Amino acid sequence: MSLFRTKPIESFLADAAGPGRQLKRTLTTWDLMIMGVAVSVGAGIFSVGARAAANYAGPAVIISFVIAALTCAMAIMCYAEFATAIPVAGSAYVFSYATVGEFIAWIVGWGLILELFTAAAVIAKYWGIYLTEVFQFAGINLSPSIDLGPVTMNWGPLLIVAIFTVLLVLGTKLSATVGNVFTVIKIAVVLFVIVAGLFYLKAENFTPFVPEAVPAAANGSTGVLEQSLFSFATGAAPAQYGMAGVLAGAALVFFAFVGFDVVATSAEEVKNPNKTLPRGIFAGLALTTLLYIGVSFSLTGMVSYKELAAVENPTLATAFAAAGNEGAAAVIAVGSLIGLTTVVMVLLMGLSRVVLAISRDGLLPQSLSKVSAKRGTPVRITVICGTLVALVAGFTRVDVLEEMINIGALSAFVMVSLGILVLRRKRPDLKPAFRVPFGPVIPIVSALLCTYLMLNLAVETWLYFAVWLVAGVLIYFSYGRGHSRLNEEEAAGEYTLSEDAEDLETSSASSTK
Repeated sequence: MSLFRTKPIESFLADAAGPGRQLKRTLTTWDLMIMGVAVSVGAGIFSVGARAAANYAGPAVIISFVIAALTCAMAIMCYAEFATAIPVAGSAYVFSYATVGEFIAWIVGWGLILELFTAAAVIAKYWGIYLTEVFQFAGINLSPSIDLGPVTMNWGPLLIVAIFTVLLVLGTKLSATVGNVFTVIKIAVVLFVIVAGLFYLKAENFTPFVPEAVPAAANGSTGVLEQSLFSFATGAAPAQYGMAGVLAGAALVFFAFVGFDVVATSAEEVKNPNKTLPRGIFAGLALTTLLYIGVSFSLTGMVSYKELAAVENPTLATAFAAAGNEGAAAVIAVGSLIGLTTVVMVLLMGLSRVVLAISRDGLLPQSLSKVSAKRGTPVRITVICGTLVALVAGFTRVDVLEEMINIGALSAFVMVSLGILVLRRKRPDLKPAFRVPFGPVIPIVSALLCTYLMLNLAVETWLYFAVWLVAGVLIYFSYGRGHSRLNEEEAAGEYTLSEDAEDLETSSASSTK
């Protein structure tokens, strides 16, 4: 039994159409576009943009966002081709299973779980911080935590995760509608930031645009762990700013674009995915990139990156407060709170869909893949994922693992980019509605860029990632490999691509038109 056995695309479609495991197709192009903006804008602008400018790139954080956006665009093209060829839940995990085999697919899926779980917990943590800020602006000093004997509980993350877990259980369309409302408010706040920031614009804040590289501040033994893997491997001294800082900033702000691979996990819940998926994903990416560039310009133009660097956790609210506009800071704090709610929602949905796809294949318990016949949502998985995210966000310092989100997303992007080349070679008969242009050039460049961004993440992040992968390998060989449906079918000599599977593929394709 080969570790690299693949699962036919027709079998994925058949499994998705199976009784008790079929999700409802309710999402439109607008829903997908807003979903991408919902998860990306909140994470990128309200959490890491100011920090990237302060500690990595200075005013050139604008270039960092452009590099990250271009890298994401190439990878998203690969996602769009896969998603229109295999319109089922699971995203990069499913794409890898169909092209490079079960073991690699499990590793990719395990990385996606890391990305989405950590992201949901980290953003829930930020939500609790912004909630406290909003109360402070209103003159109410509300403690963000409660001491429960030897344990400290952050109640804000518990609250927001609980609310959206319930909404996701009630239905994907309902949660998408609620998310759309919050996202429109969020976009309005971002536009306010851009316009308001222009009134405080100072040309000298853009000079130097790319600050001269300086040695990074080391803190004992942690200096080595905090430098990028690329610097560690090449022997280059850890440094901030300069072009190396711009690239390191791009690796950090890539966090802002992880939402678009989450959108691909919703392929099974999209109406007419052949047209809806590419349109929704690319429209969301275009709008998000414009918002990032606009905010980065205003942020670095109104406050020197040195002032931002002097603050332990700089945010957009910090920048406006430094410029003397406390009122704007209050509006941003409220907008941030509203905006981050949608991030948590979309990440929780993506996490549950990835676990759903993996459990359908038996690599995790198949009982998890049950879907509510009444609501058309994976209630069991959603509740379990929501509970675990709430506990981690509410009782741990999960924010120190922020870069784990990036390495999980980038590793999936690499596999999807390379997987397109394999898919085209193995299944030339497939005619997906969207194909990445320029032959193999864009997938290869995408894989190389994503790999380079991964190398610019900290050594500490790579060590944590290695531990996570080792845990995943142990789980696969102790449980997943033995319980794999593909393994069971091969062992019984029953696995064939039957006419029934082909009929299911045809009927599934027809139902999405």
